Amino acid sequence: MQNLPPIVDGRQSETALRVQRGCMRFLRAQHDITCFAEVPLANGRRADLLGVTPKGEVWIVEIKSSLEDYRVDQKWPQYHEFCDRFFFAKPPELAADIFPESEGLIVADGHGADMMRPASLDKMAPARRKTLMIKLARLGADRIHQLMDPGPSAL
Repeated sequence: MQNLPPIVDGRQSETALRVQRGCMRFLRAQHDITCFAEVPLANGRRADLLGVTPKGEVWIVEIKSSLEDYRVDQKWPQYHEFCDRFFFAKPPELAADIFPESEGLIVADGHGADMMRPASLDKMAPARRKTLMIKLARLGADRIHQLMDPGPSAL
C-alpha cells in the first residue's frame, strides 16, 4: 500500500499540528463530531478546524500555538457567522487566561484534548448553513479524490 500524504497545507507549526490532532480525536470520540482541517470560508478566512455534529451543528476551532500567535491574529471574531459554536484550542503549556472568557476553550496535545470551557450556542443563519454544508460535502469529496488520484485537478 502506498503512503498517502497528510491533509495539511504546510503553514502549521509542529505544535499546531499536535493540537489539531488532539482536538480532532477528542471531538470525534467525545462528541461524535467529524472534522475538516483548513476550511476556506466565504469571507476569505480559513477555519483551522470545522466540525459537524450528528444534528448538523457546526463548531469552529481556532488553534493558537503560542502567545505570539494569539496576539498577532485577531481575526477570530469573523468566524462566528460561520458556526454555531466557536472555540479556541491551545497546547498545555500556553496559559488559558489569555483567551476571552466569552469563548469556548480546548486544551490539546498530540494524543487527545479536554474542554476547559464550553462555547455558547449562537445558531447560524439557515441559508448560510445550507451553503456551508454544500461546500463541506464538495470539499470532503475533493480531498478524497485527490488522495485517490493525485493527478491533474479539475479546471
